[in-house]
Amino acid sequence: MMFSRKRLIATVVLAAFIATGCAIAQGTVSEESLGLRDTDLFTEETTKGELTAYNQAAPGESQLIPRAFENAPPMIPHSVEGLLPITTNNNSCLGCHSPEVAEAMQSTAIPSSHFASFRPVAKHAGGVFKKDGSEVINTTDIKMIVHKKEDLSHERFSCTQCHAPQSVSAPLVDNLFNPDFRNEGDMLHSNLLDVINEGVR
Repeated sequence: MMFSRKRLIATVVLAAFIATGCAIAQGTVSEESLGLRDTDLFTEETTKGELTAYNQAAPGESQLIPRAFENAPPMIPHSVEGLLPITTNNNSCLGCHSPEVAEAMQSTAIPSSHFASFRPVAKHAGGVFKKDGSEVINTTDIKMIVHKKEDLSHERFSCTQCHAPQSVSAPLVDNLFNPDFRNEGDMLHSNLLDVINEGVR
């Protein structure tokens, strides 16, 4: 008798699950419609990616692109054809963006943060000193020391490791993010060296 009652309860619960599943199935979304593409997800035979198209405007003829957020590396608004690759001995970006020529070239000057080294130098109050910080005893006394340089820091000579050309292709998903800049000028300029220690002081 007890076994039959348990079987009856299990059958009713199972039937309820099946009924619920059937009801949900009527409003399900197909796997093919889950992606951002409108081709078969299970084969690549008919799927071809859209070729990335970059702005072909020559340097000096393009419109500046506002930064994605405060002190974000700005996008390159012009064509980089003939300007790459960047090496330690040849950096074509400096011809227009070096601070001493930027105003005359009507270009954005390389900010002061690119003329500083942020590699840590660790000092201990007791006098223990080592550049890589490996022998520091009391880590509470470690502080970042910014070394200002006269020339572009070799840590930042490769411009395209942070700055990239902007694709003019239509986005698959609209970007609804709106950056909040504390100062209007920060949309097009950097103040990173001025605020590098914010939250640390």
